[in-house]
Amino acid sequence: MSLALATLLYEWRRYMAAVVALAFSGLLVLAQVGIFVGIGKGFTAQIDRASADIMVLAPGAKALFSGPQGLPRRFIPLVYSHPEVTQVAPLDFSGGRFQNILTPEQQVKAQAAAKKGGKGGGPGGGTRKSEFVNLTVIDAIPGYVTVPTDYSPSMIEALRRPFAVAVDDTALKRLGVKKGDKALYNGKTVYVAVVTHGYPNIIQPMLVVSRDTLRMLGEADTGQRVGPLMVKISDPSRAEIVAAQLNKKGEGKFRAWTRQELADANASSMLDDQIIGIILGFSAFLGLLIGVIITWQTLRGAIMANIKEFASLRALGVSMGDLRNIVLELSFWVGIVGVLAAGLLTWVVSLVAAAGGVPMAFPPLLIVVVAIFLIVIAMLSGFLSLGVLKNSQPADLLR
Repeated sequence: MSLALATLLYEWRRYMAAVVALAFSGLLVLAQVGIFVGIGKGFTAQIDRASADIMVLAPGAKALFSGPQGLPRRFIPLVYSHPEVTQVAPLDFSGGRFQNILTPEQQVKAQAAAKKGGKGGGPGGGTRKSEFVNLTVIDAIPGYVTVPTDYSPSMIEALRRPFAVAVDDTALKRLGVKKGDKALYNGKTVYVAVVTHGYPNIIQPMLVVSRDTLRMLGEADTGQRVGPLMVKISDPSRAEIVAAQLNKKGEGKFRAWTRQELADANASSMLDDQIIGIILGFSAFLGLLIGVIITWQTLRGAIMANIKEFASLRALGVSMGDLRNIVLELSFWVGIVGVLAAGLLTWVVSLVAAAGGVPMAFPPLLIVVVAIFLIVIAMLSGFLSLGVLKNSQPADLLR
């Protein structure tokens, strides 16, 4: 074990402030990025978990919701003509006003609460609520390309019924409904047949309906253009090869993406937003400033507290260069511990957020970048603290 690591372990209380500063600097950046990416995944969760191996988007599209939208309907048979393609279905979206319907008992409670000036309701409703919702469409067929892989056969069967909708459990209170309740969607009566789990969206609640229900609601897309195409192939391991072949076949009229490519592009698209970029840039600068100042002062104070030990090392013949290396190595280990502490704090925050229905997602590349960022802060702080070693004079030991 090196002297620097032994010092950190033995006198960990002296360096705790530096570790905490680094941990919160990392949390400041990770939490904000996690929320922004999580918001984006809230809109694409149905697609990310579907059994589609390839997505076909319009040429020039940089992500699912970035760039040109829609494709000519005639491209469906063109994609289907590939020998390895087994299923093709357009991805349909819609949106509208969702209003809960109160039972007579709930109406009485709401009126009584209104007279008292309080708020009625609870987990199962109790107050009139109106929200704009997004609608995602699936084909209610087990194993079909548009159906998420975590949908059970009973859930799919329930969505086959006319005017049945699925709502995530995190949106029930916001919409004022529970399973089995009736509600109004754009003035037409629907009922909550399925409650899903793991599809939170803090921007707008997401409802899932079958393609038949969408048609009954009068919002089916029957024009000459359709949404992105979801494609299933016989061998998912050949997704990249088939996507390349489809792109060659399309001659630039569309672009085929593997599911992972599109998921990465969706995450990057969220972070490329100008306003989000400014927010994250400011957070990174603030984290750098706070981290460097606190870590620098902590390391400086710890070295000053051990200045006699460093003077003893110089008296024993240890060069000033070796002492500087010890301080820099000590800073590196402080950075490593800070990275671990930041990871632990971020994990705790993500659990709390998940319990509150707030989605968070952390791209692996982001985690690596933040880890390097924290270690650089620690090393920079250690470099700024090297000047203190000039006070480690062996002659001071004789006083």
